[in-house]
Amino acid sequence: MWRHIVSNFLTLLVVAVFLLGGVILWGQQQYSARGPLSDAICLRVEPGSTMRRVSSRLESDGAVTSGAIFRIGAEYSEKDALLKAGSWLIPEAASMAEITDIITRGGASTCGTEVVYRLGVTSAEVVVRELDAATGRYEERAKFDPAAEGEVPAEFTQVREQADTRYRVALAEGVTSWQVVEGLKSVDVLTGEVAEVPAEGTLAPDSYEVRAGDTRESVLTRMSEAQAVILAAAWQGRAEGLPLQSAQEALILASIIEKETGVADERRQVASVFVNRLNRGMRLQTDPTVIYGVTEGKGVLGRGLRQSELRGATPWNTYVIEGLPPTPIANPGRASIEAAVDPDTTDYVFFVADGTGGHAFAETLDEHNRNVARWRAIEAERGNN
Repeated sequence: MWRHIVSNFLTLLVVAVFLLGGVILWGQQQYSARGPLSDAICLRVEPGSTMRRVSSRLESDGAVTSGAIFRIGAEYSEKDALLKAGSWLIPEAASMAEITDIITRGGASTCGTEVVYRLGVTSAEVVVRELDAATGRYEERAKFDPAAEGEVPAEFTQVREQADTRYRVALAEGVTSWQVVEGLKSVDVLTGEVAEVPAEGTLAPDSYEVRAGDTRESVLTRMSEAQAVILAAAWQGRAEGLPLQSAQEALILASIIEKETGVADERRQVASVFVNRLNRGMRLQTDPTVIYGVTEGKGVLGRGLRQSELRGATPWNTYVIEGLPPTPIANPGRASIEAAVDPDTTDYVFFVADGTGGHAFAETLDEHNRNVARWRAIEAERGNN
């Protein structure tokens, strides 16, 4: 009898172990299997959240099939105590294992809200925007001029109180170093003073993620290091036969190209005009250099140039001086730097606005004069409307 009982018990034990093993295997498969999400979502993990609370949110959002399996899997992989506060982008069909890795990995938030401080040539603005997880695009929620009087949008105040809000400084192509330093003063998440305005042209226009408490000097250092890398690579791959003696001269020419055209397809044509003029010993005769001689990069002129200014002797006035000015006149972007060291091959030595936002190029003075006459007619017509 006892032998029969023991035999039955052992049989039941084997069956139980087999079933338990099957359940564990099934759970592991569920944990690693393709998830049910049909569209990406943004999961916000509040500071102090627990894995139980997060798993319930994931289950209610349809991101996991079972909150219990998700928690057990996180515990089994020893990640249940590594939960990180922030806003995390959970991609379409992410498995429970992938989601666990996303929310325990740490680092900067991958979705949610960010504040962008845009430092432009004529103005600065603060933009509050939020990532639409389904489309992968940022949607603007608020925008304001930090220098203007008036109330700050409520959206800005709200996101500033969120611990996972990201911050970014976006530098426009063609801004001057003085404008950058002045603009950074309005970036209220940064700290510290700037001891000296960086040399003109040495800051790379780009978008830089910053953290609350970063110093303004550290951000400027990142911009300078980025520009140095871009310039060195461009100079290394420069075309042969350029009338440029150094990378610094390439940077100066790039800054003039940057200020002369905002049309991407024109940069190398504009570069060819200036290279041809340098090769022929012609003065560059470009208005942006005159403007820089008047303002020295400190703000916007805000009016047309006077004849006295076109004739005035400054180190930057290329109507007066020979060759390149002594320094850049702005901070050029990568495309203008690359255009300066690899211009189109043309015989152009003149260009003037054509009324479309671009320019009309010419090889001869007669052709250029006709282009100028057309431009003046367009200006006159616009003035009458």
